[in-house]
Amino acid sequence: MFTGIIEELGSVVALHGKALSIHCHLVQEDLMIGDSIAVNGVCLTIINYSSQHIEAEVMPITLETTNLGSLKPGFMVNLERAIRLGGRLGGHLVSGHVDGTATILRLQQKQDAHLVTMEIPQKFVPFVILKGSIAVDGISLTVAELSGNQVTVSLVGHTRKHTTLEGKRVGAIVNIECDQIGKYVNQLLVNQSTNKTKGSLDLAFLQKQGFSL
Repeated sequence: MFTGIIEELGSVVALHGKALSIHCHLVQEDLMIGDSIAVNGVCLTIINYSSQHIEAEVMPITLETTNLGSLKPGFMVNLERAIRLGGRLGGHLVSGHVDGTATILRLQQKQDAHLVTMEIPQKFVPFVILKGSIAVDGISLTVAELSGNQVTVSLVGHTRKHTTLEGKRVGAIVNIECDQIGKYVNQLLVNQSTNKTKGSLDLAFLQKQGFSL
């Protein structure tokens, strides 16, 4: 589990098969083989590390469904180690299981805020609410505007300068993970609606059928 607070920007060294090698200085501290690390919001497993690099295993399906598949040497990536029990939750709960990708449509500067508008797949719209949380390339951000399947997030200067969003341009592909709570609530409502459609038993139904309760 992660928080969406990026610890470090890493530089891609190589992507060979399932092995992603990244040059870094901070996140390899306190790491062990088998630990989890979020790379652009994607939870990966550490398979090797040294004082200046980490190597993580990436499954083929992950390369196909996230922006990790487009990484090349020199590309910058957001890095975050898994949160420890008792640690501060500075952002929001991020699982590292990316829902999909979004395309950046607009970049705007409004006073001290940098606004990024993305087009997300329609199927994810029910999980996004105004002022709610969304992880973009692993960064915990707040939804500032919502119009159909267009989601706008607001970045403060620090977040912009210390994450990959600093260099993003219109048309760029970013990983998104919708808020866990929103997904659970949506699933509960779907299940409830399905059960009612199937004619589930409840007190009102039994009384209507003549049962004395």
